[in-house]
Amino acid sequence: MLRLMTEQDIPAVAEIHAINFPRQHHSERWIQCAYQAKPRAIPMVFERDHQVLGFAIWMQKAGFRKEAVVELELFAVTPTAQGQGIGRSMLKEALPLLRHALAEMGASLKHILITTRNDNHAKALYQSALGAEEEAIITNLYSADEVLLIARNL
Repeated sequence: MLRLMTEQDIPAVAEIHAINFPRQHHSERWIQCAYQAKPRAIPMVFERDHQVLGFAIWMQKAGFRKEAVVELELFAVTPTAQGQGIGRSMLKEALPLLRHALAEMGASLKHILITTRNDNHAKALYQSALGAEEEAIITNLYSADEVLLIARNL
């Protein structure tokens, strides 16, 4: 089940973050900061049997607008649950939850922006689950080339 993240979820989310993003440091502080960025941030977790198996942190870009462009800033599934369709389910279930959160602020979802390593296998997931299309490649941005994807007119 996908739901909005609570403060109690931060340690579990930070653990998943640390495993999936080993080049990044201070996972718990990073997740705490993202959580505290609400309402600009819309953090979500996927849980089964009261265990957090994945998370997504969505961030509104360019201010609060009536038609929001939202970035999928962080997205991960715990390695023991990967390959079970949880990531695809999370993305599909996130859209109504994201639309509802934006509607409470008087906004609608216009586009989703995603940046990821060009060699990340999740790129295909973003393309198939969200209809994201490649817009640009940014060479050597972080640890490798990053691809900019946009899912338009959702």
